[in-house]
Amino acid sequence: MSSNSPASGQHNGPIFIVGAPRSGTTMLQYRLRNHPRLSLPTGESHFFIPLYNNQASFGDLSRLENIRAVLQAMYTQSRDFLEEDLHGLKFDADNLAKQFHAEGRHTMPAIISGLFEKNAQGEGKARWGDKTPYYVMHIPKLLEWFPDAQIVHLIRDGRDVALSLFGRQHDFGVYNAYFAAEYWESYVERGHALGKMLAPHQYFEMRYEDLLAKPEESMKTLCDFLGEAYSDTLFDTNSVETPGKTPLVHQPIKADNAGKWRTRMTPGQIQAFESVAGNTLRQFGYELVTAGNPPSLPVKAAYRLHNRLLTAYWHRAKPKRQ
Repeated sequence: MSSNSPASGQHNGPIFIVGAPRSGTTMLQYRLRNHPRLSLPTGESHFFIPLYNNQASFGDLSRLENIRAVLQAMYTQSRDFLEEDLHGLKFDADNLAKQFHAEGRHTMPAIISGLFEKNAQGEGKARWGDKTPYYVMHIPKLLEWFPDAQIVHLIRDGRDVALSLFGRQHDFGVYNAYFAAEYWESYVERGHALGKMLAPHQYFEMRYEDLLAKPEESMKTLCDFLGEAYSDTLFDTNSVETPGKTPLVHQPIKADNAGKWRTRMTPGQIQAFESVAGNTLRQFGYELVTAGNPPSLPVKAAYRLHNRLLTAYWHRAKPKRQ
């Protein structure tokens, strides 16, 4: 049954869903935002780390104009997110700056929390979260700002991730299986290494394939970690006319949305991927179909050159094609 009552050991800190891009993080985001207590915007913020890296440039945040400058920097970085993905709040830098100033929100995390908290309140939710995959590379920065945060690291078979990356290769700059393997492995290994340094109540790893195969069991385990009561509303879906780049989030979970690489990747692509990331695949319970022998130095150089040349070409060509 659905429940609005808090679970024992409930947390109230923010929730960050992270992982390698194209790992199912959007699907998990949509499931969690169905929870009666949890507010997660439907897009990706992207502005946390730029603000962290440039926080000194905003000066004294007890000054109204500097709070407004922070909000304007958010807007410059992530206009679509702030205009379209906050469903409990209309973003207005002037009004928000005045509210945050009056509320004594004079630090960067206090300003960011204010934005997400007001959005959550507008949705009638008690707790906020964010899904931005690349924050997996910056977990210590998130926890420096939000010490009570909980990190959910979603991991997906890298070969299926590679297929998904190829489908949006110009967005991610990934043009061959070798580079896709390096890309995926860097995210997964970084998140795992950082997670091992955290307390069990702060960091949680889950596999996309387990979520597909045993959705209710997986979400109950996740809710236990988050200190939230399980709700059967988590799996509610709404059909939409324009599903965008991630149509599966608007459909019921499908167990067969895994292992597509077995029929859609060529033997050469599988060999290339496993030669790079074979050890990481094994570490997270994914079987190999090749020996996973490392490629020679000339082969490495050729793959990297191929990816670099195509990235440079499409970077130059993109403005002409818009």
